[in-house]
Amino acid sequence: MADQSKASAKGGTAARQDTAEESPRSPLQGGKGAFSRRRLLGTAGAGGLALGAAGGAGYAVAPAADRSTPLTSLGADTVMFHGKHQPGITTPLQARGHLVAFDLAPGAGRTEAAALLRRWSTTARRLMAGEAAAHDDTDVARDAGPSSLTVTFGFGHSFFARTGLEKQRPVALDPLPDFSSDHLDKTRSNGDLWVQIGADDALVAFHALRAVQKDAGGAARVRWQMNGFNRSPGATSRPMTARNLMGQIDGMRNPKPSEPDFDQRVFVPASGDPTWMADGSYAVVRRIRMLLDDWEKLSVGAQEDVIGRKKATGAPLSGGSETTAMDLDKTDAAGDLVVPINAHARITRPDQNGGAALLRRPFSFHDGFDPDGVPDAGLLFVCWQADPLRGFVPVQRKLDRGDALSAFIRHEASGLFAVPGGAAPGEYVGQRLLEG
Repeated sequence: MADQSKASAKGGTAARQDTAEESPRSPLQGGKGAFSRRRLLGTAGAGGLALGAAGGAGYAVAPAADRSTPLTSLGADTVMFHGKHQPGITTPLQARGHLVAFDLAPGAGRTEAAALLRRWSTTARRLMAGEAAAHDDTDVARDAGPSSLTVTFGFGHSFFARTGLEKQRPVALDPLPDFSSDHLDKTRSNGDLWVQIGADDALVAFHALRAVQKDAGGAARVRWQMNGFNRSPGATSRPMTARNLMGQIDGMRNPKPSEPDFDQRVFVPASGDPTWMADGSYAVVRRIRMLLDDWEKLSVGAQEDVIGRKKATGAPLSGGSETTAMDLDKTDAAGDLVVPINAHARITRPDQNGGAALLRRPFSFHDGFDPDGVPDAGLLFVCWQADPLRGFVPVQRKLDRGDALSAFIRHEASGLFAVPGGAAPGEYVGQRLLEG
């Protein structure tokens, strides 16, 4: 169902498909025509690579000897910027991520916001294609390929009042209710604008973060920024569902693009209200700290009871494999439920929440240690849905009422953002809102 189309480098190196399911990739595989940023000016015309505007300031054609050494497939993977939906929603999990929120500067309004989104969209398109930034590129990612870079933009609740667009603010963007597990730091929550950056290379991801921050100029200032990571592609013998810092396989019940109701659950329909959100989605962002010292004191069996799944395989405690449907009614010889009544996997099931389903696309984080040696680590939870009032909110309310995992986590920051549909060629993200 992916709408970010594939581009290919000269010689047939395929761009990365925009799908939430992990694709088999090996960092040892290369392609005869794989490219690097140093070679872009020499390959863009003849190779058919969709690079947008030419320019690549300072990225000269490499000597012939260097051109003979291709990038690995990991560096050459490309996600397209233009499409029906923004990238970074159904794109496979990337190894590195940055989440950053901005507030418009005092005096900045709709005009400045439109100019900023135009700059950001141009930069995102260029960097995702493997080009240098249009102006003052830092050279941080020189010699690297696109590395599946994605840049995604969203609007917070406060953005609309600051730009005089209150009548265009979606009802679905109303502030989230309070939850009993919340210990929120308001300085690290919400924001006028939100940017999600992901890539399979740390320098490529940082390069994009720095470019976005520089593009903000005097129009916006950083409100908060968080760094995350996932397992690197090729680190396992075969593609596998990711694990979180608790060691649990995480995300096996994600909606899949192959399912007939995937778009209905994740994306705002073309007939949706407001019209500028057509083909967009809503992102709930939560910094969830894991109380790892407490968690790691539990036996593996106790951990499995908390989650409702086997730690090693992700299989439900009722039996089978990771993909086996959980039998919620199965009991043991003593007549007790095999999957405990307060197990996290039981409580979060769509059929236990009126069909509510989330496309979870998180990053892990580790920001050092507290003075007493407790790790400041956990999950940068990002979930996508067509309407958070029918997605995240009912699930989180259910968790509030008795999730066994709640004793081992703490929600420390939160945000909700309206992420409009993708930009067509020649457009910038959010243009239908800001110029409509």
